[in-house]
Amino acid sequence: MSSIEPTDLLAAFFLVAMLLGMVPTVASLVQYVIIGWQSVRNNYSKCADFTPRVAFVLPAWNEADVIGSSIDSLMSLHYPEGHWRIYVVDDASTDDTPAVMREKMAQYPGSVFHLRREVGGQGKAHTLNHGLRIILSEDWAEAVMIMDADVLFEPVTLRRMTRHLADPSVGGVTAYVKEGSFPGNLVTRFVAFEYITAQAAARRAQNVLGVLACMAGGAQLHSRENLIAIGGQIDTSSLAEDTFTTFKTQLAGRRVVFDGNAIVWAEEPDSLAALWKQRIRWARGNLQLTSAFRNLWFRRSQHPKLGGVTFGVLWFSVALLPVFMILGSVGIIGLYYLRPPWAWSAFTALWSATLVVYLFETLFSLMIDPETGKRAWLEGLLFPGLVSIVIMLMILVPPSANPLFNGPYWSGDVGWSWRDIPVQVMLAWPGISTFFAWLVFRADRAGAPHWLRNLLLIAIGYGPVMCAISFGAMAAQYKNADLRWDKTVKSGKARIRK
Repeated sequence: MSSIEPTDLLAAFFLVAMLLGMVPTVASLVQYVIIGWQSVRNNYSKCADFTPRVAFVLPAWNEADVIGSSIDSLMSLHYPEGHWRIYVVDDASTDDTPAVMREKMAQYPGSVFHLRREVGGQGKAHTLNHGLRIILSEDWAEAVMIMDADVLFEPVTLRRMTRHLADPSVGGVTAYVKEGSFPGNLVTRFVAFEYITAQAAARRAQNVLGVLACMAGGAQLHSRENLIAIGGQIDTSSLAEDTFTTFKTQLAGRRVVFDGNAIVWAEEPDSLAALWKQRIRWARGNLQLTSAFRNLWFRRSQHPKLGGVTFGVLWFSVALLPVFMILGSVGIIGLYYLRPPWAWSAFTALWSATLVVYLFETLFSLMIDPETGKRAWLEGLLFPGLVSIVIMLMILVPPSANPLFNGPYWSGDVGWSWRDIPVQVMLAWPGISTFFAWLVFRADRAGAPHWLRNLLLIAIGYGPVMCAISFGAMAAQYKNADLRWDKTVKSGKARIRK
């Protein structure tokens, strides 16, 4: 009986690594397929015209530029008069926030309240908890809406959210947060398209699965009973307090749902430097949650939905995205040197699948939200970056007509020369694009002209930037970097788009 050669084992390892690199692509496709069941598996049949008394809680630190518009937006809601109040929890602001609040309390007496903390700086969760303690100590509020100070509600949004609380099994509801910066730029339009995929699409799929990963902190409605059941306060140990609250709600036995027809608008970062700061906080928070709930994953005995395999794969395909991308690149490069014909087959399979998923998801996303699609269709098409798009298109060209594929390296005569660098960069692109995306961020942070940043972003892609941010979050967690809650500065650019 012939023995197995070490090179055979190594080649098998590289093949497995390449297959693991396809996990995010396959998981994303599965998620989009699941969305199709949203029409038959949703919570609308249990909804009713339910209008409980709602207390809005807005954490505010130096929000003078945005808080007035947010309050005006909330006071224009289509909701029974006197059934909602606005509590602005001022985290010791040093700007004109107190003056704006005095003006708004005079404008809306009995509906707007200013809760000021004289000593602040502990972060959003502590600020929210200050307001929640006061609200829950009184009997008035039957539900609580946790939101950000810059978020603008469409008039019907609150009513579309509270209708789900008519179902006593529902403890929390989240809205569709849309990017509303005006005027926008390339970065904000990329964010607008990303929010279709991450919210309008992903959360619809999670509705079907019966489990939600996160109720957006910008519009998070809770029943009073649910808040009391999870301790009456928001988790302060994490940078992702909204995700922690979502998990705790479900672990306490109540459901959370996403309503894509309940829309709010928010100003999002308009530079990669600002986006990086915001998303590093989010990604680190998700890693903290992954660790905090480590006994939950893939264990249905802990929770039938959160502990399920499908949700676990979807969660880790995002949380560990850089790991999968690097594994895929290492796998193909390893096969290139050990089994060149295998490398060609693996490379073709990987990028053919990527092309199919890219076209399917992009077109599907544009149909899910046509309004945003009209504004950000080009960013949707350019989401993976021009380099990735060129590679996908090259797969369609027969090897005999393509000089990059028509060489001795694919037949087994592998050496190394400078001429082979383009081929090797192409093979390893899923992994090394993360590094190039980091360079684009560094250039933006260093003050590179916007036109140069935009050209680099279009070439490398917004998707790789998200991957680079995830990798940065992993590095920050590994180094045990400071957990300070780093606020995203808003300037009042959000608009409700009709």
